[in-house]
Amino acid sequence: MEEKKKINSYHDLDIWKRGIKLVKEVYSLTAGFPKSEVYGLSSQVQRAAVSFPANIAEGWGRESSKNYVQFLRNSRGSLFELDTLLIIAGELEYVSLDQLVEFQLEINELGKMLNSIIKKINTRISE
Repeated sequence: MEEKKKINSYHDLDIWKRGIKLVKEVYSLTAGFPKSEVYGLSSQVQRAAVSFPANIAEGWGRESSKNYVQFLRNSRGSLFELDTLLIIAGELEYVSLDQLVEFQLEINELGKMLNSIIKKINTRISE
């Protein structure tokens, strides 16, 4: 039987770790955007990506589960924003279709993980 690892901090959450990895991949991707986008689309894409794990971390530090869920929802909103911005970048041909698909697969998976966490916390709240 597999032993569950104890979660002492948001640093222990797989979703947070994957969020940090996503941020690094987004920064690598946006480094290839045109220099004219430094204060435009590049910045927006980076902020949306950073907001994902940042909201998970900030919510972890809140005093109630309801507050935490709200920050997880904010994190989910950042994922949707990131997805939309990457689609725009694809339409502008700053991102290849292969890159876009790869990011969207990860975004979808992270969204499912978030939904699962939100559902578990909401179930505990209502018990």
